[in-house]
Amino acid sequence: MKKNKPKYNQIIDAAVKVIAENGYHASQVSKIAKKAGVADGTIYLYFKNKEDILVKLFEVKMGQFVDQIAHSINKEQNVSDKLLTLIKMHFLQLANDHHLAIVTQLELRQSNTELRMKINKVLKPYLAEIDNIIQEGIIKKDFRGDLNLPLVRQMIFGTLDEVVTNWVMNEQRYDLLSQAPDVHELIINGLSVK
Repeated sequence: MKKNKPKYNQIIDAAVKVIAENGYHASQVSKIAKKAGVADGTIYLYFKNKEDILVKLFEVKMGQFVDQIAHSINKEQNVSDKLLTLIKMHFLQLANDHHLAIVTQLELRQSNTELRMKINKVLKPYLAEIDNIIQEGIIKKDFRGDLNLPLVRQMIFGTLDEVVTNWVMNEQRYDLLSQAPDVHELIINGLSVK
Protein backbone atom coordinates (compact mmCIF):
# COMPACT_ATOMS: atom_id res chain seq x y z
CA MET A 1 0.00 0.00 0.00
CA LYS A 2 1.23 3.44 -0.87
CA LYS A 3 1.56 5.89 1.94
CA ASN A 4 0.32 8.82 -0.13
CA LYS A 5 -3.23 7.42 -0.19
CA PRO A 6 -5.88 9.59 1.50
CA LYS A 7 -6.84 6.79 3.94
CA TYR A 8 -3.26 6.62 5.24
CA ASN A 9 -3.36 10.33 6.10
CA GLN A 10 -6.89 10.01 7.54
CA ILE A 11 -5.66 7.27 9.86
CA ILE A 12 -2.59 9.29 10.90
CA ASP A 13 -4.72 12.37 11.69
CA ALA A 14 -7.28 10.27 13.54
CA ALA A 15 -4.53 8.54 15.54
CA VAL A 16 -3.14 11.90 16.69
CA LYS A 17 -6.57 12.93 18.01
CA VAL A 18 -7.43 9.57 19.60
CA ILE A 19 -4.03 9.19 21.30
CA ALA A 20 -4.13 12.82 22.53
CA GLU A 21 -7.63 12.38 23.95
CA ASN A 22 -7.27 8.86 25.43
CA GLY A 23 -3.55 8.30 25.97
CA TYR A 24 -1.50 5.79 24.01
CA HIS A 25 -2.30 2.73 26.13
CA ALA A 26 -6.07 3.36 26.15
CA SER A 27 -6.20 4.06 22.40
CA GLN A 28 -7.44 0.91 20.76
CA VAL A 29 -7.00 0.44 17.03
CA SER A 30 -10.80 0.25 16.78
CA LYS A 31 -11.10 3.80 18.23
CA ILE A 32 -8.58 5.08 15.69
CA ALA A 33 -10.46 3.30 12.87
CA LYS A 34 -13.78 4.78 14.00
CA LYS A 35 -12.33 8.30 14.19
CA ALA A 36 -10.76 7.85 10.72
CA GLY A 37 -14.03 6.56 9.30
CA VAL A 38 -12.51 3.26 8.15
CA ALA A 39 -13.04 -0.39 9.04
CA ASP A 40 -10.72 -1.84 11.70
CA GLY A 41 -9.17 -4.16 9.11
CA THR A 42 -8.25 -1.21 6.85
CA ILE A 43 -5.77 -0.01 9.47
CA TYR A 44 -3.82 -3.24 9.10
CA LEU A 45 -3.42 -2.62 5.36
CA TYR A 46 -1.22 0.35 6.29
CA PHE A 47 0.16 -0.42 9.77
CA LYS A 48 1.41 -3.53 11.58
CA ASN A 49 0.00 -2.59 14.99
CA LYS A 50 -0.68 0.32 17.34
CA GLU A 51 3.03 0.87 17.99
CA ASP A 52 3.61 1.12 14.23
CA ILE A 53 0.84 3.73 14.04
CA LEU A 54 2.55 5.79 16.76
CA VAL A 55 5.96 5.62 15.04
CA LYS A 56 4.52 6.36 11.58
CA LEU A 57 2.45 9.28 12.80
CA PHE A 58 5.59 10.72 14.36
CA GLU A 59 7.50 10.14 11.08
CA VAL A 60 4.81 11.91 9.04
CA LYS A 61 4.24 14.82 11.44
CA MET A 62 7.96 15.22 12.21
CA GLY A 63 8.76 15.16 8.49
CA GLN A 64 6.30 18.00 7.90
CA PHE A 65 7.62 19.79 10.99
CA VAL A 66 11.25 19.60 9.82
CA ASP A 67 10.38 20.62 6.24
CA GLN A 68 8.56 23.74 7.45
CA ILE A 69 11.36 24.65 9.86
CA ALA A 70 14.09 24.12 7.22
CA HIS A 71 12.13 26.19 4.68
CA SER A 72 11.73 29.05 7.17
CA ILE A 73 15.35 28.92 8.36
CA ASN A 74 16.64 29.11 4.78
CA LYS A 75 14.98 32.53 4.39
CA GLU A 76 17.16 33.97 7.18
CA GLN A 77 20.64 35.41 6.68
CA ASN A 78 22.32 35.34 10.08
CA VAL A 79 22.55 32.54 12.62
CA SER A 80 20.79 34.44 15.39
CA ASP A 81 17.74 34.91 13.17
CA LYS A 82 17.95 31.27 12.06
CA LEU A 83 17.91 30.13 15.68
CA LEU A 84 15.01 32.46 16.52
CA THR A 85 13.10 31.12 13.50
CA LEU A 86 13.73 27.53 14.60
CA ILE A 87 12.43 28.33 18.09
CA LYS A 88 9.37 30.18 16.78
CA MET A 89 8.54 27.45 14.27
CA HIS A 90 8.95 24.74 16.91
CA PHE A 91 6.53 26.55 19.22
CA LEU A 92 4.14 27.68 16.47
CA GLN A 93 3.66 24.26 14.91
CA LEU A 94 2.82 22.66 18.25
CA ALA A 95 0.69 25.61 19.42
CA ASN A 96 -1.34 25.27 16.20
CA ASP A 97 -2.03 21.57 16.77
CA HIS A 98 -2.75 20.92 20.44
CA HIS A 99 -3.48 17.22 19.82
CA LEU A 100 -0.05 16.79 18.23
CA ALA A 101 1.53 18.72 21.11
CA ILE A 102 -0.01 16.30 23.63
CA VAL A 103 1.15 13.29 21.61
CA THR A 104 4.72 14.54 21.10
CA GLN A 105 5.21 15.83 24.64
CA LEU A 106 3.44 13.13 26.64
CA GLU A 107 2.48 10.04 24.67
CA LEU A 108 5.74 9.55 22.78
CA ARG A 109 7.55 9.21 26.12
CA GLN A 110 7.10 5.46 26.25
CA SER A 111 9.20 3.18 28.42
CA ASN A 112 9.54 0.62 25.61
CA THR A 113 13.23 0.84 24.59
CA GLU A 114 12.67 -0.35 21.02
CA LEU A 115 9.93 2.24 20.51
CA ARG A 116 12.15 4.98 21.98
CA MET A 117 14.94 4.05 19.54
CA LYS A 118 12.55 4.32 16.57
CA ILE A 119 11.36 7.73 17.78
CA ASN A 120 14.96 8.94 18.30
CA LYS A 121 15.77 7.89 14.73
CA VAL A 122 12.88 10.02 13.43
CA LEU A 123 14.24 13.03 15.37
CA LYS A 124 17.66 12.93 13.65
CA PRO A 125 16.81 15.29 10.72
CA TYR A 126 15.51 17.88 13.18
CA LEU A 127 18.62 17.61 15.34
CA ALA A 128 20.69 18.02 12.15
CA GLU A 129 18.96 21.38 11.55
CA ILE A 130 20.05 22.49 15.02
CA ASP A 131 23.61 21.24 14.31
CA ASN A 132 23.72 23.23 11.06
CA ILE A 133 22.85 26.46 12.85
CA ILE A 134 25.45 25.86 15.57
CA GLN A 135 28.17 24.94 13.04
CA GLU A 136 27.39 27.98 10.87
CA GLY A 137 27.57 30.20 13.96
CA ILE A 138 30.98 28.76 14.87
CA ILE A 139 32.31 29.12 11.29
CA LYS A 140 31.08 32.73 11.06
CA LYS A 141 32.55 33.41 14.51
CA ASP A 142 29.15 34.50 15.84
CA PHE A 143 29.27 31.58 18.29
CA ARG A 144 32.16 30.53 20.49
CA GLY A 145 34.62 28.14 18.89
CA ASP A 146 34.93 25.96 21.98
CA LEU A 147 31.32 24.74 21.95
CA ASN A 148 30.63 21.06 22.47
CA LEU A 149 28.26 20.47 19.52
CA PRO A 150 26.37 17.42 20.89
CA LEU A 151 25.91 19.11 24.27
CA VAL A 152 24.73 22.40 22.74
CA ARG A 153 22.30 20.53 20.45
CA GLN A 154 20.98 18.61 23.45
CA MET A 155 20.57 21.82 25.46
CA ILE A 156 18.74 23.65 22.66
CA PHE A 157 16.41 20.76 21.89
CA GLY A 158 15.93 20.01 25.59
CA THR A 159 15.06 23.63 26.33
CA LEU A 160 12.47 23.83 23.54
CA ASP A 161 11.08 20.44 24.47
CA GLU A 162 10.72 21.36 28.14
CA VAL A 163 9.08 24.73 27.37
CA VAL A 164 6.48 22.96 25.20
CA THR A 165 5.97 20.17 27.76
CA ASN A 166 5.36 22.76 30.49
CA TRP A 167 2.84 24.52 28.23
CA VAL A 168 1.03 21.22 27.57
CA MET A 169 1.04 20.31 31.29
CA ASN A 170 -0.45 23.74 32.07
CA GLU A 171 -3.29 22.92 29.68
CA GLN A 172 -2.01 25.42 27.11
CA ARG A 173 -3.34 28.35 29.15
CA TYR A 174 -0.82 30.87 27.85
CA ASP A 175 0.70 31.96 24.55
CA LEU A 176 3.55 29.55 23.81
CA LEU A 177 4.88 31.61 20.90
CA SER A 178 5.32 34.69 23.12
CA GLN A 179 8.06 32.80 24.98
CA ALA A 180 10.24 32.44 21.86
CA PRO A 181 12.15 35.76 22.21
CA ASP A 182 13.12 35.06 25.84
CA VAL A 183 14.19 31.49 25.07
CA HIS A 184 16.19 32.77 22.09
CA GLU A 185 17.93 35.42 24.17
CA LEU A 186 18.94 32.91 26.85
CA ILE A 187 20.36 30.47 24.29
CA ILE A 188 22.11 33.14 22.19
CA ASN A 189 23.74 34.64 25.27
CA GLY A 190 25.25 31.25 26.07
CA LEU A 191 26.55 30.66 22.55
CA SER A 192 27.74 34.07 21.45
CA VAL A 193 31.31 35.29 21.36
CA LYS A 194 31.75 37.80 24.18
